[in-house]
Amino acid sequence: MADIEFTDNSAVVKAALSEGVRAFLYEAGGELQAQTMRNSRVDTGQTRGSYQYKVEEGSGESTAHVGSNLQNAIWEEFGTGEYALHGDGRKGGWKYVDAKGKGHFTRGKKPNRPLYNAFNALREKLKRRLEEILTSKMG
Repeated sequence: MADIEFTDNSAVVKAALSEGVRAFLYEAGGELQAQTMRNSRVDTGQTRGSYQYKVEEGSGESTAHVGSNLQNAIWEEFGTGEYALHGDGRKGGWKYVDAKGKGHFTRGKKPNRPLYNAFNALREKLKRRLEEILTSKMG
């Protein structure tokens, strides 16, 4: 009977997968951030320029987060007033004075969905890119 030798490469494989996932998350985060910025409406450019991404690496799970710390980004994504995405905004309109001192009447802001649309536009491309990266790490 022939001797069978077993070589455990699981640590090498796990390290390669982890490295591939890390590389993908940084690439995907940057792509999503850039597409979200391109999708954003521009008045002053403040909201557009506020989108950032961050990768959090953990032992069991790593994630990429894309978003903005500005309240207007929430309004751009989900809308306000009568146009709120889930129909739960203020009804009947309201008046406000903008930063330039000009008065306005509005029934709300229609959602533009820059982050949601960026994710949907890039979803298949990012899936293919993840496959490419992981395949190259395992090859």
